[in-house]
Amino acid sequence: MTARILVVDDIEPNVRLLEAKLTAEYYEVLTARDGPTALAMAAAERPDLILLDVMMPGMDGFEVCRRLKDDPATRHVPVVLVTALDGRSDRIAGLEAGADEFLNKPIDDVMLFSRVRSLTRLKVIMDELRQREDSGRRLGVIAGAAARLAGTGGRIVIADDNERQAQRIAAELSSEHRPVIESDPEKAHLTARGPVDLVIINADARGFDGLRLAAQLLSDEATRRLPILAVVDPDERSRMIKALEIGINDILPRPIDPQELSARARTQIKRKRYTDFLRNNLDHSMELAVTDQLTGLHNRRYMTGQLAALVKRAVKGGDPVGALLIDIDHFKKINDTFGHPVGDEVLREFAVRLASNVRAIDLPCRYGGEEFVVIMPDTRLSDAERIAERIRAHVSGAPFRVAGGAELLTVTISIGVSATLDADDTPDALLQRADAAVYEAKAAGRNKVVSRNA
Repeated sequence: MTARILVVDDIEPNVRLLEAKLTAEYYEVLTARDGPTALAMAAAERPDLILLDVMMPGMDGFEVCRRLKDDPATRHVPVVLVTALDGRSDRIAGLEAGADEFLNKPIDDVMLFSRVRSLTRLKVIMDELRQREDSGRRLGVIAGAAARLAGTGGRIVIADDNERQAQRIAAELSSEHRPVIESDPEKAHLTARGPVDLVIINADARGFDGLRLAAQLLSDEATRRLPILAVVDPDERSRMIKALEIGINDILPRPIDPQELSARARTQIKRKRYTDFLRNNLDHSMELAVTDQLTGLHNRRYMTGQLAALVKRAVKGGDPVGALLIDIDHFKKINDTFGHPVGDEVLREFAVRLASNVRAIDLPCRYGGEEFVVIMPDTRLSDAERIAERIRAHVSGAPFRVAGGAELLTVTISIGVSATLDADDTPDALLQRADAAVYEAKAAGRNKVVSRNA
C-alpha cells in the first residue's frame, strides 16, 4: 500500500536520499527543512507518516514531536524519529515525546520500510474510524465527549517462558499497570481474550513460537485489535522484520531498558484507548441511527429497511409478513390537558407495554408521533390479529401512572392489521392496508383491532 510521508531534516542530502528511496517504493513524499514548517505542513497536508530528524537548529525533533502529539489535528499521525544519536537518554526522550519509533543513521532500508508499512497500516485504520466519527458528529448522533487517553492502569498479559525476564518486566510495569505472566501460550491466548490493554510477547521464547502466538492473536476476532509489543534480540533482524510484517505493533529490543519498556507500553495503551473510544462512538452512532430516542424502540428508518427485505422475500415465496399499525387514541387531548412531558411519559410507558407483548422475532418501531408499527416476520393474518388483541388488552387493562405517580390515565389504542398477499404486494401497500384498518377502528369507536387485507 502507498502513503503520503513527510520527511523533515535540515540537511539537504539527507532529505534527497530519503525522498529518493521512498519515491522508488511509490510513496508520495513531502519535505520540510525545519520544525515550524513541518508543523504547518503536517496540519495542512495530513501525511500518513512523519520521518523527523532530531538534530535540527532552532526547534529540535523532540519539540516538534511533542507539538504534533499535543495537536488534536495531528496527534494520530505516526512519527518516526531519525537521528545519528544512539544514546539511551535520547531514545527515551523521543518515545516520551510521543514518537512511535526511533531509527538510527545510517538508516537500515529493510527496517525503514518494514516500519513504514506497519505504521501506515495503523494510520489507515485510525483514519477510517475518525472519518466515521466525524460523520456521526455532523449527523448529530455522536456527542463531543472527551476520550480517556490516559495510559495508566493498563491490563497487560506477558507471554514469556523466561521466568527471570518476565518477572523483571512485570516488576517494572506493576507500579503503573496490572501485569499478568503466562508461560503457556494457550493460557496467554485465553487470558488475552478477556479485558486486556496490551500483550507483551517474548519473540524468542524457548518453549513456544512467540511470533506464531502473535499471529494467532491477530487472527482471532476477540483479540485482533489488541496491541502487541514483541521482545526481540536486535541481532535477529529477520525476526524483527517478520514481527512487523505480521502486524505486531511495536518492538522492544533486548537487553530491556526499563524506561523504554514503560514508554512503549504507555504509548500502545494510550493508542488502544483512543481507538476504543472511536469504535465505541461508532457503535453508539449506529445504534442511535436506528433507534427512537424517546421510546428506545426502532425508528422509522430501520423499520423501512427491514420491512422492504421481508416483503421482498415473502413475495418470492418466502414466509408471510404481518404488520400492525397502532395509534394511541386521543393523544392530542392528553398533551393539551396534561402537557407534553406527560405525553412523553405515556409514549415511553406504551413502548414498554408494546415491547413486552410482542414476540422475540417481531420488530416494534415508532412510526412517528403517537403512531407505532410492529413488523411480524413469518406471521399470517390470523396470528397477527391475535397478537394485536393481546397488545390492545394489555394497554387498556391497567391505567398509566404519570406525573410522578400523581395521575392515573386510562389509555386505549386502535390497531390496524394486515399481512402480505401475493407476488404483487409491496411494503407501502402492506402499510396502507393497515392504515386504512386503523381509520376503521377509530370510526367504530376506538380501542379496537381491525384487519384489512384487500
